Amino acid sequence: MQQSNSLLSQEESYATSRWLKFLWWLSTAEEELIKDCVVDRNRYAITGLTILCTWLFATFAWTYFFSMVTDKWFILIPMGVFMGFIILCIDRALIKGINSNNKRKFVPLFFRLLLAGTIGTFMAQPALLFLFKKEVKQQISFDNEFKKQQKLKQQEAFYSSQKQEIALNKAELQKKLDNKYFEVNKARENFISETDGTGGSKKIGLYQIAKTKKQAYELLLNEFTLLQQQIQPKIAALDSSLNEISIKMQNEQLAYNQLLNDGFLTQIEGLNNLIKTNTALQIRYWLLLTLLMLIELMPVIAKLLLPTGTYDKKVLAIEDSEATILATKQQNETELKALYNQLAFDADKAFIEAFFIETKEKRKQLLLDDTTSWKSTKDKTYFSFWKQIKNTLLTQQEN
Repeated sequence: MQQSNSLLSQEESYATSRWLKFLWWLSTAEEELIKDCVVDRNRYAITGLTILCTWLFATFAWTYFFSMVTDKWFILIPMGVFMGFIILCIDRALIKGINSNNKRKFVPLFFRLLLAGTIGTFMAQPALLFLFKKEVKQQISFDNEFKKQQKLKQQEAFYSSQKQEIALNKAELQKKLDNKYFEVNKARENFISETDGTGGSKKIGLYQIAKTKKQAYELLLNEFTLLQQQIQPKIAALDSSLNEISIKMQNEQLAYNQLLNDGFLTQIEGLNNLIKTNTALQIRYWLLLTLLMLIELMPVIAKLLLPTGTYDKKVLAIEDSEATILATKQQNETELKALYNQLAFDADKAFIEAFFIETKEKRKQLLLDDTTSWKSTKDKTYFSFWKQIKNTLLTQQEN
């Protein structure tokens, strides 16, 4: 008996701090109800702490996520706080929806866990990127170099047909020019051999055969000079085309290099590639991912693990009481409206009956006066008199 009095005294003198009220608010507990539930005070405070941790984690993770997009603190900090607040609202909605009435129902619980798991998986990505920041940057540099090489191979494949065609045309022109030069060089050697006595005539000096070979050499030299004047501009144009293709490829490569970055998706790709190639990181990655997901799932897990206390019973009792009071109120309101309508009907009925009773003699007198007047007047017919009486003395029906 003394223990009961002590507990009652504690309830009456219990002082709630602002910090505890804040934790209760996070756990969606009503202060007016929870402060009288001795055991549930601590339970809902624990749930509130888990929500607080998840809220702070989400805020930091989203802030780091936006830091990959912009370096302006007046943008990334408000956006991180805003997204963290959205996660807080979602967590409070999840917690509020789990109570003694429906937490054992599989379908709604499954969707709540699925939602929390999806949020946790996404929020784990920025945290993992932060933890493996150096390794991811190194992997990004490797990935970017590989992308440059792939881009170069694509360019080579794209421009290969044009370059081959230009190179083939250039080779044909150069071959034609080389053949003509070979003829000129052969004619020059024949001419020189005739002048120094090593030729077919074995005579030294400019004799008739030597003169003939000189003329042939000069003719071929002129033809070569003319052909060279025709072909060299074409070869130069082809070289210029090849040079333009090379410059175009370089410009495209430079433009592509400027597009390479270390944004969020690039870092995620680098993290995935790093996990594939680094066996030492794979186990730690999944452990960290699981741990970070559990951080997001902490409020839901805490709500499910903690037993049902008097607070939930009190909430259920109040809801049942309010539902009963609401139903009674609606029934009373309906009965009052029905009573009002019935009494109004009875009063109106009595008034109408009294009206007709009080006006009965007056109507008879009006009929007598109108009949006497009609009899003394010969202009009106019987039908016109009836029409007059009907319009003035008969009662019209209500619509």
